[in-house]
Amino acid sequence: MPRFLHTADWQMGRSYSRFDTEDGAALVEARFEAIEKLAQLANEHQCDAVLVAGDVFDAQTVSDRTIRRVFNATRGFAGPWVMLPGNHDAALVESVWTRATRLGAVPDNVHLALEPGVITLQSQGLALLCAPLTQRHTYGDLTEAFNGYDTSGGLIRVGLAHGSVQGLLSDDIDATNPIAPDRTDASRLDYLALGDWHGTKQINDRTWYSGTPEPERFRNNEAGFALVVNVTGPGDKPEVTPIATGRFQWHQWRETLAVASDLDQLLQRLDALPEATVLDLRLEGAITLAGEDQLLGALSVAEARFRSIRCDRSGLQLEPTDDDIAELKADGYVGEVISELRSQQEGDRGEPARDALAILAGLLKGRDQEASQ
Repeated sequence: MPRFLHTADWQMGRSYSRFDTEDGAALVEARFEAIEKLAQLANEHQCDAVLVAGDVFDAQTVSDRTIRRVFNATRGFAGPWVMLPGNHDAALVESVWTRATRLGAVPDNVHLALEPGVITLQSQGLALLCAPLTQRHTYGDLTEAFNGYDTSGGLIRVGLAHGSVQGLLSDDIDATNPIAPDRTDASRLDYLALGDWHGTKQINDRTWYSGTPEPERFRNNEAGFALVVNVTGPGDKPEVTPIATGRFQWHQWRETLAVASDLDQLLQRLDALPEATVLDLRLEGAITLAGEDQLLGALSVAEARFRSIRCDRSGLQLEPTDDDIAELKADGYVGEVISELRSQQEGDRGEPARDALAILAGLLKGRDQEASQ
């Protein structure tokens, strides 16, 4: 009964320039750790092979060091690895794959599917029908060639491809590199292992996208998994089990604060997130000066606890309450300035007015604290 691990879209060499240097380096390292975890899972689940359905590398120009580290990370599983070129690392005449071969970086147990055809793993009971991308974009279905591939009797026929199943994925996925939705039936496949969609997704009983093993974007599409696939025999329905592999959780929150309870709920949700969190937070609405102090304190704690947090507060207006104003002891001219800044937040100078109000409130609080010492 063949059992294999299906993974894809490692995107090794991907950079995270929008993050702080320390955070970006940790996110890069997590992707290498994900490969090591895949090797560990392949051993734990007694898999016969690991199939990588495209985009092992993020670009043809990744460094030699990255190439070597990728293949070094596979050493934890001694069984066969089969790697398919995708749109990011297409099997060009001169490519990241030819460079890896020249470097002598490819271990003997790693099979590179650089040409269309069948890779037979006889002792594992697998016949792998491969449709590598030999250019970044194609407009014909490369898996159509599977129809004419003969395989030895008794072997499980597994298709390995990278592209977009026509008519079944969201509209924003690339329309290039199409794959027919009935490919498993038309080509008599027991299973079709796909890459390109970065989240785990079932197309039908025999067709799955594994998604990327380590999330790298904020889109909520079930990233951070690999698939353990069991097929009892030719023609039998495969048993597919998603296994969590991701280290970091990526969250993108868009929150509107209107009343005090909104802030309380937000802070509770922040506190419930694990340390391995990458959070993009955008706040709108209004907040009191006391609430602003509470929010800034919570964000400061989160910055030290999470892997990364970015908070955009440009759409959040400061609306001091009467108690806020009384606490600031802002009477006379200073009180008039505060009133003017409050009103200016509604106009074109909203963000500068908000910042000025926050600075002024901070100065007034600092003055009172010094006076009390």
